[in-house]
Amino acid sequence: MTPGEERSARAAPSGTDGATRAGEIRGPFAVNADAPVVEPAPGLQRRTLVWGERTLLVEFRVAKGSGVPPHSHHHEQVGYVASGRMEFTIGGAVSVLGPGDAYLMPGNVVHSTRALEDSVVIDVFSPLREDYR
Repeated sequence: MTPGEERSARAAPSGTDGATRAGEIRGPFAVNADAPVVEPAPGLQRRTLVWGERTLLVEFRVAKGSGVPPHSHHHEQVGYVASGRMEFTIGGAVSVLGPGDAYLMPGNVVHSTRALEDSVVIDVFSPLREDYR
């Protein structure tokens, strides 16, 4: 078995090929290297790792100087900074967060981010973001 096949065997539930259809749960395990990378904007990479019926887990890699412009959505978003330093603006409040620091972006509240150095953040969305699956 090749390393890639071994990762896929670990990631896919027994008896499945790891494929998902609309409404299906992606899990119970995910291998980061197997998750497709989406580049929604320059300097921003997104990997959707797993999702269930009500939550979705995403890793963002954000290059220094990049970020997400002000926006809002109905999803509640919680997360933490895995590495780097990020400036967050949430409902007008501004904070610089580093490794291990966490945040909450309530639904329908305007928020934005900016990377002060190359950073990795982990976000959980509820309900599911269908556009991220």
